[in-house]
Amino acid sequence: MKRTLCSSLIAGLFAAGAHIGVHAGAHDATATAAPTAAAASAGSGVDTGAIDAGVRAQDDFFRYSQGKWLKDVEIPSDRSSWGAFNVAQDKVEGQVRSIIEQAALDKEARKGSAAQKMGDYYASFIDEARRNELGLTPLKGELARVAALKDKRGIAALSARFSRLDAGAPLDMYVHQDNKDSTRMIVDVGQSGLGMPNRDYYLQDEARLKDIRSKYQAHVEKMLALAGHADAAQEAAQILALETEIARVQWSAVENRDPVKGYNKMTFAQLKTLTPHFDWSAWAKGVGVNGKVDSLIVSQPTYLAGLDKIIVATPLDTWRAYFTFRLLSAYAPYLSQPFVDESFAFRGSVLSGAKVNRPLEKRAIAQVNRDLSEVVGKAYVEAHFPAERKQQVEAMVKNFIIAFREGIQTLDWMTDETKKQAQLKLSKMKAKIGYPDKWRDYSSLNIARNDLVGNVMRSREFAHQYGIDKLGKPVDRAAWHMSPQTVNAYYSPELNEVVFPAARLQYPLYDADAEPAINYGAVGISIGHEISHAFDDQGSQFDGDGNLRNWWTKSDAEKFAARGKVLVAQYGAYSPLPGYNLNGELTLGENIADNAGAIMASRAYKIYLNGKPAPTIDGFTAEQRLFMGLAQARRGKARDAALISQVKSDPHSPSEFRVNGSMRNHPGFYEAFDVKPGDKMYLAPEQRVIFW
Repeated sequence: MKRTLCSSLIAGLFAAGAHIGVHAGAHDATATAAPTAAAASAGSGVDTGAIDAGVRAQDDFFRYSQGKWLKDVEIPSDRSSWGAFNVAQDKVEGQVRSIIEQAALDKEARKGSAAQKMGDYYASFIDEARRNELGLTPLKGELARVAALKDKRGIAALSARFSRLDAGAPLDMYVHQDNKDSTRMIVDVGQSGLGMPNRDYYLQDEARLKDIRSKYQAHVEKMLALAGHADAAQEAAQILALETEIARVQWSAVENRDPVKGYNKMTFAQLKTLTPHFDWSAWAKGVGVNGKVDSLIVSQPTYLAGLDKIIVATPLDTWRAYFTFRLLSAYAPYLSQPFVDESFAFRGSVLSGAKVNRPLEKRAIAQVNRDLSEVVGKAYVEAHFPAERKQQVEAMVKNFIIAFREGIQTLDWMTDETKKQAQLKLSKMKAKIGYPDKWRDYSSLNIARNDLVGNVMRSREFAHQYGIDKLGKPVDRAAWHMSPQTVNAYYSPELNEVVFPAARLQYPLYDADAEPAINYGAVGISIGHEISHAFDDQGSQFDGDGNLRNWWTKSDAEKFAARGKVLVAQYGAYSPLPGYNLNGELTLGENIADNAGAIMASRAYKIYLNGKPAPTIDGFTAEQRLFMGLAQARRGKARDAALISQVKSDPHSPSEFRVNGSMRNHPGFYEAFDVKPGDKMYLAPEQRVIFW
């Protein structure tokens, strides 16, 4: 089960889908120099216009730090949420749009060049006249493949084909490092196949979810009717019933967080015993792993067993209707306008709460950026990521590593034996800043100016094959799992690395002109957060080489788990909407990282100061500015539908609780804002949870 942990609630507008060594050592001059006179005289970086003076910081720091902004800002009609990350994403989108549109103007670009691929992909997307003229024609071949499903043994081969096309099938697969042997790549198979966000949408009886289910069935019917199905209503009911049965045998989001439970290595012979009605030979050939692997990691064995029974019990006609809808759903955004509109009506509006679809040009930019991520990324970095910013953030990361090393050594609840292992893991951690040292080769990907659906299919097959080609080869430790223009960051436990793309390191998430305290909060919380993932409830189960191995003493593991239970209870009491409390177990890893990251930000800033006094600017002390930077970089508001989806399926807490939750456990926050008993932000010392 792959574990790549991302820092942000928003996965980034431009998701793609780590090599600078950072080791705990002596403070270097760049990392620990005292603030310069220029820095001290610079603006504080605090957005004072966002502050709500009618709210006390001691009662609700989230609304104090940005309450006026929350009141004044309207979520754009084409968005389900809005916040600091979206502002950064919009800036990146504009920069990327300029790059791609310029490429699109060059109709004489050399075939196979970066300009040709970017320009022609973009042109194919915005050519609505051709899309409307073609209708369903681009899917004719794949629809015929579904119609040709003559018996249930063919479900395996069809599922494999759908994996290659990223079209959604009951069985998902991907290639990643073996969690117990991080030197080799392996194939992981697991549950998939639902048209709504997760199993809760099918199984829970909340009124809102029942309403969404009803609208989903109507959506399925409309999509099939657009494709010319005379029995669309009956088929939609059958598809919802089938997906409900699939949901019943799926693991919950909390269960899927357990890397030990999710690591089940099986041979193909064992898989055939577990699922006798699924043709694993045809599946292996279809996804391209035939002869490349002799065993797989099965993330949810009971799901496979349950799926086998569902295959037997479900009529073949229902399976054909199901695969037809999965294909239509996956490719509707690239078809004629009726399909585009119906897809948005459910996925954009019902599930997310957006009022209107994003403009065509913006959807085109996002698509090109996603499928040609490092082609666009290389041009983006050359134009928009100065070398000095990379150096600045490298220096910050070193300070955070030092802060973490010192924090581990001073823990009063951990024994020396476990501390030694934690320090060893920290010493092996790598950091990647800005962009890859080696860019991905897209020369084999054919992009045509008049073939949008073909471009999408070929791009998805290219990405699929990119993973398959890693099998049997040494692990590529230089590869990135996000593009440089993605506004996000991540920690990979299998590589034991933290990665901060260039686009994450810009205003309002990073301000190169602000006094450093604000940045140690605004981008520092991300740095501390990602490093902390190495030691959260999941990451702490991997060693410094990226292997799933217990390096804890029994007593220390029990103390760690006890702290986790307190944090689960804390966050489980938070509710962004009436009747929708957070799932403290689902969000535990991210909450640990938020809390530990905030404490590390304070420590790292003090290391930066190196004993020198910090200025007070705009009436804020340095520590207050750090916390304001943290909170304002995480500002955000979301529509109810988006919040429900987040509570049900996202391991990140909503912005309000990422800020207030971590501040309530941070001793430095109490000192900075003089929080006392009786204040709403106050927690008694014995109730505060500090991990690192």
